[in-house]
Amino acid sequence: MSVQQFDRIALIGIGLIGSSIARAVKEQGLAGSVVISSRSGDTLRRARELELGTDYHLDAAEAVRDADLVIVSVPVGASGSVAQQIAPNLKPGAILTDVGSTKASVVAQMLPHVPKGVHFIPGHPLAGTEHSGPDAGFADLFRGRWCILTPVHGTDKAAKKKLSTFWETLGSKVDEMDTEHHDKVLAIVSHLPHIIAYNIVGTADDLETVTESEVIKFSASGFRDFTRLAASDPTMWRDVCLHNKDAILEMLSRFSEDLAYLQRAIRWGDGEKLFDLFTRTRAIRRSIIDAGQDTEAANFGRPVAPPDKPS
Repeated sequence: MSVQQFDRIALIGIGLIGSSIARAVKEQGLAGSVVISSRSGDTLRRARELELGTDYHLDAAEAVRDADLVIVSVPVGASGSVAQQIAPNLKPGAILTDVGSTKASVVAQMLPHVPKGVHFIPGHPLAGTEHSGPDAGFADLFRGRWCILTPVHGTDKAAKKKLSTFWETLGSKVDEMDTEHHDKVLAIVSHLPHIIAYNIVGTADDLETVTESEVIKFSASGFRDFTRLAASDPTMWRDVCLHNKDAILEMLSRFSEDLAYLQRAIRWGDGEKLFDLFTRTRAIRRSIIDAGQDTEAANFGRPVAPPDKPS
């Protein structure tokens, strides 16, 4: 059991990330009380059934009252409206953070509403699955993963240290970036792969010469892994695309240029260029494993269903 770090934590939004935070906080005893807010009555009822918190509110403004730490876990497009709603009830000295995948947009939306004396420290835990909702969370989601903080100008050092310690206690490794750099890095390591996955799965679905049953029946590991990314929350990824537009378009342009290079190598049978590219990218995979960000276990460590028994 860890030492209690906050008297009262408010979680605004209780999807995969919010419910994972709630479970980890409860498991380690990091707060005296955990207040949960959701705009959906059904989601809030499910969070109560799962006993994720100690108090539950449909009204986010009521949820943040007297909270020492407020974590906003909503689609990035809703960040500004949430900040405006909760601002009057944020107590002086409270830490306000978020978990959004884009940061420049979140800062632009939220910062104008943050009252004086409240420590606004945007954050982004680089952890997740394709699942969503309060049932999808688990306490170890952040273990061994990075959490990036993007402090605004004049951030209180003690508050930043306290938030960093919180994420470290949840198992994360913490780093700092400015908002623009964060958005460019995430555009290539997260946003672009998801966009490509959505596009590839959509293309397969559109092909008139391949029936839906064949796409599903003959899904090889590559296409199957693309569908995992493409199963992510559509609301969240719609907002990511709209709120990190410039960085994503820049990376899409670069990707298109590199794809054209690959296309020419295939067209002209340039085996040397293909081999060099595949060798270089294979080394990247090795580096990710060595950094502890994935496993080399078979099937990426996922359980495999046993084959059907013969009749």
